[in-house]
Amino acid sequence: MFLAINPVAFSLFGWEVRWYGIIITLAAFLGIELANREAKKRGFPQDSLWDFAFWGLPFAFLGARLYYVLFKWDYYAGHLSEILAIHKGGIALYGGLIFGAIAALIYCIKNSYSCTLFVDILAPYFLLAQSIGRWGNFMNQEAHGDRIAKSVLEAWHLPAFVIEQMRIDGVYYQPTFLYESLLSFIGVIIILTLRRYAPLRLGDAVSFYLVWYGSSRFLVEGMRTDSLYVFSTIRVSQALSLIFIALGILYAIYRYQHKEEYIYYKKVIHPMNLAVL
Repeated sequence: MFLAINPVAFSLFGWEVRWYGIIITLAAFLGIELANREAKKRGFPQDSLWDFAFWGLPFAFLGARLYYVLFKWDYYAGHLSEILAIHKGGIALYGGLIFGAIAALIYCIKNSYSCTLFVDILAPYFLLAQSIGRWGNFMNQEAHGDRIAKSVLEAWHLPAFVIEQMRIDGVYYQPTFLYESLLSFIGVIIILTLRRYAPLRLGDAVSFYLVWYGSSRFLVEGMRTDSLYVFSTIRVSQALSLIFIALGILYAIYRYQHKEEYIYYKKVIHPMNLAVL
């Protein structure tokens, strides 16, 4: 019989180190390293992605926390000392995406790099990090869906350890973390396959990411039981998902209709030979 996994990996000097933090950290480092290798092929200086990550990742984590706090303000208004207590849980991916995008824009403008190329390189590997990071939610037994019969989970041929981790207080729940993880991973495969075999142009990966992740998150968010709400009726992540989808489509239309020369991704030689935006 499988038992639920302890979310605490180990304790160090009385401080609990959780699997969630370990998985998120490893996912971020893997994504940055793979993106950095791709960036070198595209003409960026050695370790430019790591230079960005040094301050960009903390900024993104701050955004993820503040986003969560904003939509839980009824609680944090009376617990101001806990606003930055990330170790107690409570971050939101969309907040990290928004602040991360701002950080990338600032970094590219400061260094006179093409922001489109920079984010194009990041897109598939960030999606990969998201796919891996969702397993941190699995360890915490969070980001799940509504109740579901164990027999249904078994009929889906899920591994026993996944099924038992979805057993919370004697009740089984839908593993929505797994749905999003798999959808994100499929997105990674699609982007990298198209990048290798199809004539993708600069910015296509950005548009694909916005539409693919927006659609995936909209679908999965509707199944979750821990969504953040605005006006008590609208799921914030679903509303932002629709905005992401619209931005991805509009960005693609703009690039195809209003750019006289539309550069192929594989033909890009140096990021500083392109317009910053």
